[in-house]
Amino acid sequence: MSHGARVIRTGVSSAGPAAPPPVTVASSSAGSDAELMDGGYFRSCAGMLKVAQMITLLIGFISVNNSPWTDYSAYSFFQIVTMCDLVMILFFYIMHIFRVYRKLTCVSWPLAEFLHYLIGTILLLIGSIVAASKSYNITGLVAGATFGFLATILCVISMWSSYKVSCITQSTNASV
Repeated sequence: MSHGARVIRTGVSSAGPAAPPPVTVASSSAGSDAELMDGGYFRSCAGMLKVAQMITLLIGFISVNNSPWTDYSAYSFFQIVTMCDLVMILFFYIMHIFRVYRKLTCVSWPLAEFLHYLIGTILLLIGSIVAASKSYNITGLVAGATFGFLATILCVISMWSSYKVSCITQSTNASV
């Protein structure tokens, strides 16, 4: 499998100092591999979806945390699930931005992210249902449960879109 030819240029040669390389399309694409951050991921659909998930989870956590509640087990479970989901989504977001998946090839990152979304979405749905059923019309608790449901929907969309892309990629590679 050939991924295209790459030219590696060094600044040192036996003939003296190297002249600056001419600017071409090939050298600009090779330069993007050497960059530390992936600026395109910020503006991608998957990147914006992860940011939206993190914001909704944070709003849901803050809403529940700043509300008076009596059922400790229900809301502590909701808070733990939202914070664990938030931390894991932030981890995968940073992993995509800094292109860690290119350096750590021993891990199947699409599978890891899919399993995270699958387990996290189920736990978030359970936590949101319990939080909504025990809210007793307290505004902050209702808002927290609502943002929990919204984050659940966003996680399902993200999981569906990543699974759809994986299936299309695999079926395209199999037919070649």
